[in-house]
Amino acid sequence: MSTHNHIDYIEFPCTDFDAMKAFYGAAFGWTFQDWGPTYVAFEGAGLEGGFRKEDTAPPRGGAMVILYSTDLDASQASVEAAGGETTSHHEFPGGRRFQFLDPTGNELAVWIKAE
Repeated sequence: MSTHNHIDYIEFPCTDFDAMKAFYGAAFGWTFQDWGPTYVAFEGAGLEGGFRKEDTAPPRGGAMVILYSTDLDASQASVEAAGGETTSHHEFPGGRRFQFLDPTGNELAVWIKAE
């Protein structure tokens, strides 16, 4: 159910739908629905979203999507096994996280709460 002023949907730019579906499906178990030649929707991410077709990779340094994990090491292994590139890994007050690049070059992070 949509809630007033809450983030409702997220879109990632994408240069290669097949690579993105293979990566996010393998790394996180997301599922996909193709909507023509320029859009693919995804489910299973906790928030629905999609990949929109672009001709060039996105610039880095914009807004960061951060996923939560109950096993950060396993999540990082899944990301790397699926072809993601880890860009950093660090601790901070309250937890740890790693950041990665997907096949198109979007940078995301995965974090876990400190025990």
